[in-house]
Amino acid sequence: MFGPAKIKMLVSSLVLLMVVFAKWVEPYIAQYRDVGQDTYEPRENQRSPEYYRDGSGTECRRCCDPAEEAPQYASPYPQYNIVPQINITILKGEKGDTGERGPYGKMGKFGQSGPRGPHGVKGNKGSIGAPGEPCKSYYAAFSVGRKKALHSNDYYQTMIFDTEFVNLYGHFNMFTGKFFCYVPGIYFFSLNAHSWNQKETYLHLMKNEQEMAILYAQPSDRSIMQSQSLMLELERDDQVWIRLYKGERENAVFSDDFDTYITFSGYLIKAKSEG
Repeated sequence: MFGPAKIKMLVSSLVLLMVVFAKWVEPYIAQYRDVGQDTYEPRENQRSPEYYRDGSGTECRRCCDPAEEAPQYASPYPQYNIVPQINITILKGEKGDTGERGPYGKMGKFGQSGPRGPHGVKGNKGSIGAPGEPCKSYYAAFSVGRKKALHSNDYYQTMIFDTEFVNLYGHFNMFTGKFFCYVPGIYFFSLNAHSWNQKETYLHLMKNEQEMAILYAQPSDRSIMQSQSLMLELERDDQVWIRLYKGERENAVFSDDFDTYITFSGYLIKAKSEG
């Protein structure tokens, strides 16, 4: 058996179906009501038998006879007028003019890099270029000597050389006793000197005003040959020269007027422009 809740639900569904059905058949009832067939007449419009007995009506006439206009009866049901529906979307007008271009939007985020594409077709061989300049080689070299002895005094002394063995391009100045760097790069230098008996031999190899190396010999009963060599990296206009230490102690370099006991040499190993 059905419970009260289910019965209530069935009754509600039945009422809803009746309402939907009445709405569905209502247009058709209104359509057939106006066709002109008088199959039904309301009770209040029906004539009584006394109408014909008292002489007010002698014969039965059809209400739709052409000789007399049919009476208009008020219908108890609402009248419906059919309104045509127009699809507005089909009433399309002419195409308008193109509008102005809008402003540019904000720049979006960069996407990920795509895969590398395939290799292209090899191009044609180019034409021969103009001949280049010949390879430039840089040289710098000197070798000088001194035949006169040199004794210290109260001041530092620049050693001046009186004998020129090699002086390529004149980079060594015989008057100032200094080598001038015109080709920046790596250079090799060497110094040879003869010590004096019972005296010190104290010389500095200088780069500009900086002491780079020392040639030293202690006092001894016999004189000996001393040597010093090194490599320096020079820039343009750097100067390399020999300086005798000042006379705080008795300091001297031996030589005579006939033989060369003191030599100073240098040459370029590699120019800076060669990389």
